[in-house]
Amino acid sequence: MASRTKRDAVRRARGTRDVKGTKGRRGKDPLSVLEVIDALEVGPVRVEPRRLAMPYRVLQKGKWTSTEMRYTFGERVFDPDDPESVNLAGMMAVQVALNYGLFCKRMVFRGPFDRHDREFITRYLDMTSQEIFVIKFLMENPFLLGETARLPPLKRKVYTRARVEFADPLPAPIRPAAPWGEGTSRHAVLSSGGKDSLLSFGLLEEMGRDVHAIFGTESGRHWYTALNAYRHLRDTRPNTARVWMNSDRMFSWMLRHLPFVRQDFQNVRSDEYPIRLWTVAVFIFGALPLLRKRGIGRLVIGDEHDTTYRMRHRGIVHYKAVYDQSRYFDEAMTRYYHAKGWGVDQFSIIRPLSEMLIEKVLATRYPELQEHQVSCHATHIGPDSRVHPCGDCEKCRRVVAMLTADGIDPGRCGYSREQVGACLRSLATQDLHHERVQAEHLAFLLHARGVLPGGAIGSARAHEHPEVLKMRYDPERSPLRATPRDLRVPFVRIILEYSGGALKHVGRRWVEFDPVEDPDIERPYLTEMG
Repeated sequence: MASRTKRDAVRRARGTRDVKGTKGRRGKDPLSVLEVIDALEVGPVRVEPRRLAMPYRVLQKGKWTSTEMRYTFGERVFDPDDPESVNLAGMMAVQVALNYGLFCKRMVFRGPFDRHDREFITRYLDMTSQEIFVIKFLMENPFLLGETARLPPLKRKVYTRARVEFADPLPAPIRPAAPWGEGTSRHAVLSSGGKDSLLSFGLLEEMGRDVHAIFGTESGRHWYTALNAYRHLRDTRPNTARVWMNSDRMFSWMLRHLPFVRQDFQNVRSDEYPIRLWTVAVFIFGALPLLRKRGIGRLVIGDEHDTTYRMRHRGIVHYKAVYDQSRYFDEAMTRYYHAKGWGVDQFSIIRPLSEMLIEKVLATRYPELQEHQVSCHATHIGPDSRVHPCGDCEKCRRVVAMLTADGIDPGRCGYSREQVGACLRSLATQDLHHERVQAEHLAFLLHARGVLPGGAIGSARAHEHPEVLKMRYDPERSPLRATPRDLRVPFVRIILEYSGGALKHVGRRWVEFDPVEDPDIERPYLTEMG
């Protein structure tokens, strides 16, 4: 094993990596049907002070096609003559490509990627290939055609099909003279207009931190989801910023090269994307130039308790399609930032909270922010020029149900009386994407209010689970040490006003405890260890 690891390290340093052991016992590899792209070439990036463009070229059936991944900023963030700017821009623009290692015979990355960058690219290319294989090909996927919808659950050490090449010579580590951040006051919140980022913003602002809301906006209608919150924060908080990217068009362009995906994918009603799973990093890397320019050392992501998993499906490890929302992801990204010398810490301050508790605290303590919440991707702009939710999708049903359970009018964030009624009526036959205990407790609260006559949300029968409205500190999902020490006590004191207590997972039981008095409250955060 040691020698194999050493050989792999040598291949990566040289800029290539061979994938071994891909044939089945009978000589034919069932997964070869996925190799539909002969080559995907990415880079080199072109950098201007406010924008970047990275060419993507696909070779398929002897023909090359090309497009560009683009990011655009409202202010100057790059110096085209600065190697650090070019390096960061290149890492931003390759993130989309990490979704396609399962489908290419060869992948070429052009640009000045140092050792840390190459390790990052190959690691997450491999991880995403495995996750996509499990989630998109072994589980139900309405977008698939033909034999790819019936692939066997083969176990592999590496699922990436592509031979990975770095075309340029390996440069020395590309590091700044000093870490980006100055002290612990300045925080950036990756913002989307949803409840998680709005609550994170409100909490940090109340704690007296210098908070910068950074919105990552795609070229399609996903921008509508963020528009209300962006306009409000832009007009009331001067540090608000946004970065535009065309990643939604890039993902659609790549889907056109996958013949086993229904080409009418845009007309399929689904809460999931056809193939991609490495998505959050596209937005995170888009925010990094603003952190660099503004001297921000903390990047806060709004991820709740129910996003950190490590599971097996038919013997193959996966992360339930939410690795890029997990604590594992935050800590891996933080290690990468520090290896690069950027000194950025990435974390979520709301990991101990359920979705229901997040909605409750946001709506009750920060109504000025909750008024601008949009958690729907089928929105429209109304006559008042504000974005309004569709009132018909699973996310809308979930938001309406949670607000109603707390006795809060969903009309505050744009739902009409008719939409609220329709959402509540549909709960009896429609499951929500909640962890089971949340769905059952939500049904319990709604039934108690007399708005869920049947006593069930889909298959989830009303049952009281008071733990979902308490802070839950789990040693794997949400330990106290998962955030920097200076944020822990202020956070706990605010949330205790709404949760009525805190629990920690001991064995298989939730046990009441006082986080402020617990010894773990002083345990060092990942980058605070000496």
